[in-house]
Amino acid sequence: MSIKSETTDNVKAALEAVLFAMGDSVELGKLAQAVGCSEKVTKEVLDELKEECDREDRGIRLLELEGSYQFCTKKEYFDCLITIAKTTKKPVLTDVVLETLAIIAYRQPITKGEIETIRGVKSDHAVNKLIEYDLVQELGRLDAPGRPILLGTTETFLRNFGLDSMEELPELNPVLLEDFKAEAEAEIPV
Repeated sequence: MSIKSETTDNVKAALEAVLFAMGDSVELGKLAQAVGCSEKVTKEVLDELKEECDREDRGIRLLELEGSYQFCTKKEYFDCLITIAKTTKKPVLTDVVLETLAIIAYRQPITKGEIETIRGVKSDHAVNKLIEYDLVQELGRLDAPGRPILLGTTETFLRNFGLDSMEELPELNPVLLEDFKAEAEAEIPV
């Protein structure tokens, strides 16, 4: 059974999208179900897609692995991939994340609730990013109702900021500290 060219192109595009998004191999039956075709028709379209990918001007291959299919790069382009993979992507610390990190660094061990009291807003996202970047870690739990998690900085924090210990953190300017306190007190509703 052969399907119309117009429909074949739509099915082929859908299969490409599914295989690209999944990354891993996907069974023929699941692919057929995803694109709404029989396994036979899906296999025909996959064979056609495989032929297209095998052309020299394409950088990807379509592998068939025991009834499953997966996109992979052609071995000729391995060096290009390694060039990109070797470049380390440094995390970007937004102002909010940096502010949260500074609070944790100077007030550790500290709970998320205390951070939010100081900042005046929720800090879940910033704290989660800092944990993801391995700049902050859980140090234990506070012996208080609800047993909130205590947070503190990591060795990665020290390394990334060029510190041997927390004692090397710069001292806060006492004049600026008083200005910050006065500003914070002015913002508290009476």
